[in-house]
Amino acid sequence: MTDDDTTPTGHPGGGLTCLVTGATGYIGGRLVPELLDAGHRVRCLARTPGKLRDHPWADRVEIVQGDVTDPDAVARAMRDVHVAYYLVHALGTGRGFEETDRTAARVFGEQARRAGVGRLVYLGGLTPRAVPEAELSPHLRSRAEVGRILLASGVPTAVLRAAVIIGSGSASFEMLRYLTERLPVMVTPRWVHTRIQPIAVRDVLRLLTGCATLPREVNRTFDIGGPEVLTYLDMMRRYAAVAGLPRRLILPVPVLTPGLSSHWVGLVTPVPARIARPLTESLRHEVVCRENDLERYVAGPPGHPLGFDRALALALQRIRDAQVTTRWSSASVPGAPSDPLPTDPDWAGGSLYTDLRERDARVGADTLWEVVEGIGGEHGWYSFPLAWAVRGWLDRLAGGVGLRRGRRDARRLRVGDSLDFWRVEEIERGRLLRLRAEMRLPGLAWLEMHVDEAGAGGARYRQRAVFHPHGLLGHLYWWSVWPFHAVVFGGMARNIVRAAERAPTAGGPGGPDPQAPPGPEH
Repeated sequence: MTDDDTTPTGHPGGGLTCLVTGATGYIGGRLVPELLDAGHRVRCLARTPGKLRDHPWADRVEIVQGDVTDPDAVARAMRDVHVAYYLVHALGTGRGFEETDRTAARVFGEQARRAGVGRLVYLGGLTPRAVPEAELSPHLRSRAEVGRILLASGVPTAVLRAAVIIGSGSASFEMLRYLTERLPVMVTPRWVHTRIQPIAVRDVLRLLTGCATLPREVNRTFDIGGPEVLTYLDMMRRYAAVAGLPRRLILPVPVLTPGLSSHWVGLVTPVPARIARPLTESLRHEVVCRENDLERYVAGPPGHPLGFDRALALALQRIRDAQVTTRWSSASVPGAPSDPLPTDPDWAGGSLYTDLRERDARVGADTLWEVVEGIGGEHGWYSFPLAWAVRGWLDRLAGGVGLRRGRRDARRLRVGDSLDFWRVEEIERGRLLRLRAEMRLPGLAWLEMHVDEAGAGGARYRQRAVFHPHGLLGHLYWWSVWPFHAVVFGGMARNIVRAAERAPTAGGPGGPDPQAPPGPEH
């Protein structure tokens, strides 16, 4: 795959063929356009290719369907590849996630070696100095093991290890942002005094892209971080200053364990407890770079690596401009249902409850669709806000995602987007929006919204809630909430149509409203 022992070469134009795993996730979804802009060809391995369909770069990449634990799928994806990026983790998948990570890494490394891939690049977590691996959190321990497996694969490998990544939509940034913005007075765990070396997501992407052309003999780990070492307390205070907030009063207490901390973070921020836990566990120990060697191979432009305040300012500007390209919630919630919606009303797979609503609107279909596509997040769900809020809180208390994930973009949705406690399963712009529930339920649930043309320049709105119960508890759940459907679902259909009819222009409240707050990047 290489002409010599220095740098891998690709096509006549100089570009390499790069395989990216995790392209539906936070880093992978941003790395793909960076590689394309650098002149490389990109192939993505994705379990659900449809989730990549609406990305602006989708028509510029090749997509192979498959999972990283499937040797045949990985072998197909590795064919004629020069550089393969491993950007997946079994984060928050419960018991067995370490074995899943181990198996996937072994499959990836073995198939890369068999295919003659010239380089592997892996983004893992920065581990603390002088701390025995047995004392690390399970997630940090697993990430370190994945790095060792890839380094021993026989393929030259660059393992990049980062601590906290600062960029709009990253889980670490969202946690910092909401903790600081929502709590002017905070009782915090001891880890707020832990020293950390954060790095801007722009620098992470720059270094990942640069690793494609590392000399062949490079097979090692690299610590990557920004120019400053801060405590989490410093980071919260600096965030408040950059965001123009009053100075925060922060009171550390010794009684909040990582488990309690994760639930505390889960209640205050959009990051659910099972995602917050590995983040808070990684903050128990100092995570500071031991070297900065990668910058010798991948020299940055002037001003890089970015300072902490600059990284914060760029992330906040992206949020204000509604230009968040990916979020931590871009990847599916571990354990969430992924079954497709049964479309046959007499579905043979079991009981299926439905709630159907239809209403005619005295506006065109385009105006009605703008309201439909703008649903959720800051716009809410157009009925009984208290009921939605209570359901969201109950979901959070049960360890679910709740309503706080909001939207990636205030106006436009794409397949795979998280939308409060729903996931966009299908969108046919102007006609259909199908959401799949990711809340904690004794069954599977979907919500469909259809917009059709009607006579005399009007439109018809059709709404269908579908529930497939699991066991007796699922049936009891449906009938226990059934009395509220007229208020929740009936009110939702009625108010969506009313909102469209009140819209002053075809943009509607879900459309080009310049005052609409953006959904929660570089």
